[in-house]
Amino acid sequence: MAIHTQICIIGAGPAGATTALFLAKAGIPHIIVDAAQFPRDKVCGDGLDLKVMRVLQHLDPNILTHDIQQNNGFSPSWGTRIITPNGKYVDLDYQPSTKEAQLPLYQVSRRAHFDHFLVQRFDPKYTDFRQNTTVQSLVREGNIWRINAENEGQDLEITCNLVIGADGDHSVVLRAIGDRKIERRHYAASQRQYWSGVTGMHPDGLIEFYFPKSLPWSYFWIFPLPNGEANVGFIMLSEPVAKLQINIRKELQRIITEDPVIAPRFKNATPLDKPAGWGLPLSSRRRKPFGDGFMLVGDAASLICPITGEGIGTSMLSGYLAAQFAIKAAEKEQYDASMFVGYEKELYRRLKDEILMGHLVYYLQKLPWKWSAWALNVVLPSRWLGYAFRRMAKGWLNTAVHKQIQIKHGVVPTTPPAKYS
Repeated sequence: MAIHTQICIIGAGPAGATTALFLAKAGIPHIIVDAAQFPRDKVCGDGLDLKVMRVLQHLDPNILTHDIQQNNGFSPSWGTRIITPNGKYVDLDYQPSTKEAQLPLYQVSRRAHFDHFLVQRFDPKYTDFRQNTTVQSLVREGNIWRINAENEGQDLEITCNLVIGADGDHSVVLRAIGDRKIERRHYAASQRQYWSGVTGMHPDGLIEFYFPKSLPWSYFWIFPLPNGEANVGFIMLSEPVAKLQINIRKELQRIITEDPVIAPRFKNATPLDKPAGWGLPLSSRRRKPFGDGFMLVGDAASLICPITGEGIGTSMLSGYLAAQFAIKAAEKEQYDASMFVGYEKELYRRLKDEILMGHLVYYLQKLPWKWSAWALNVVLPSRWLGYAFRRMAKGWLNTAVHKQIQIKHGVVPTTPPAKYS
């Protein structure tokens, strides 16, 4: 089977799905392929921040006011609980005033549920969604990409003018352009496991981060899910993992079973699956996300925050931005690199603070961990942090529901947000 399309998106996770949704909103036909059959699991922390809600607000405000709030696959979280290395609990929550949008700062949803939630919104009039389609090769021939794939045992050839790599850290697009490599300085390792019956959860569903005093530059998390379940995991920067020869899976289990701060909460809890691991390409490594006939979005573009490990919000924002530049390219029928220069500028003017903090952490990790642990014990419980968090949360919420995503380089956004109600 042979198909030609102007735009082909490889990968239907949050970044690729967002790209497809906004292309369809602008009436641009395209193909999106994914190796899996949805719904499917994806190893992740499952946390959705206000960047996710902001992008969805631009797509359709009913998603925030109705679809998510009425969906039992989402668990609202009104803030963050931080557990210091010495075991002190610090709660940072925000309850909107009656004049503000009544939205939580976070939602938590299994990726199997959330990703399926997105792809179910595809408009078949414009989006040709090919599941169970494994890309085997990707070759540039003149101004055309030739994609050879297999769809349920049948050979499939797709030719396109623009390919958008949304297929994660192991991206076939990255391999095709010769940019698939891991740099430990800009990488993190993690493990995730689902549990039920974890005790001590905050009644407002706060997402929790614990900084173990024995493990440098890492954190353990508990994110509350619906039905009394929780996403539990551990993440650590790859350089200290290699230097100290840390086994991430064993450390996750050690914290759950032996750590004096955490273990009592798992005494009567039940694991729902085996731990699963994945790597996180951090935005501290600035990757060129475009070229002749291609753009990269999400993990393929290395956009995960080097401080928090959060990636879904940035992935969806990159999908929104990439769609705006793809729309312009399709209208002009011009797909050379000059059309996408603004895409890189838009990405990195939003990531500059995260990247700066990532570089700072890189140099701080060279200091003795006990100094940093002491600083966390002193700074995190301070009243100033709580005050600053509430001020920032107010701004985040206002931005998410009322402010258009501004694009200053190259295009005019086609989808300003509708009014929140």
